[in-house]
Amino acid sequence: MYRKLSIASILFAAMLTASCSKDKDDNNTTATHKVVFKAEASGGGTIDRASYGVDGDAHSAINLSGTSWTSPELTAPAGAYNANIVVNGVGTGSTSRLKVGIYVDGELKKEESANPGVALSVILTYKF
Repeated sequence: MYRKLSIASILFAAMLTASCSKDKDDNNTTATHKVVFKAEASGGGTIDRASYGVDGDAHSAINLSGTSWTSPELTAPAGAYNANIVVNGVGTGSTSRLKVGIYVDGELKKEESANPGVALSVILTYKF
């Protein structure tokens, strides 16, 4: 009886180890990623400032005045948790809009738009 219990315990431990290994591969925690943030204002809106980064690696772009902005490419290290961005802009009225996107390895992963108006703001987070 003890021998059957020991074999069952060993098989269970092997399955648990295989399952944990598979989870790590599915989450892709060993790969680095290239991250780019983009913002676009329309309808008379302009982009004022952006704060962005990956985990604790924070960056700021201030005194912006155009209708589009793209961050420099950041490298998210293996095991990075998330990419974050906050963009503020100024609109001229109810037709002004602000759209922000997070691109990972060249692919749009998440996008959000501000409510139209004079004060435009978007907070966006993408979890790897």
